[in-house]
Amino acid sequence: MEITRAGLRIVLGVVYFAAGVAHLRLPGPFVRITPDWVPMPELVVAATGVAEILGAFALLFMPALRRAAGVALALYAVCVFPANIKHAFEGIDFGGFMQGWAYHGPRLAFQPIFVWWALFAGGTIDWPFRKSRSSV
Repeated sequence: MEITRAGLRIVLGVVYFAAGVAHLRLPGPFVRITPDWVPMPELVVAATGVAEILGAFALLFMPALRRAAGVALALYAVCVFPANIKHAFEGIDFGGFMQGWAYHGPRLAFQPIFVWWALFAGGTIDWPFRKSRSSV
């Protein structure tokens, strides 16, 4: 199980690091999908980029903070879900890609998996890989 966890942790760390860099280098599309009720969307997008990079760094390189990083990234995935919904239902252009329900349907359905993935990668949960009680 630890090899699986380590592999998933590396992949998730790279994904969140890349997303964080994208939020900082190309904020425009992220600002456009930010819900209207979010104040100061430019600042929020920059802050989320920094949070993604720090979370990825802690997840990958700071074992003492790994569980906290996993929980934080799971909460982050929950918090950005309204932006994913706005992106999907309002058909907002995201730089010429990530359009249509062939992208949005799986993307919205995958969000709970991102939550689980962060918790698993951070070592907060073991499900579904823990041994059953009958086999112990």
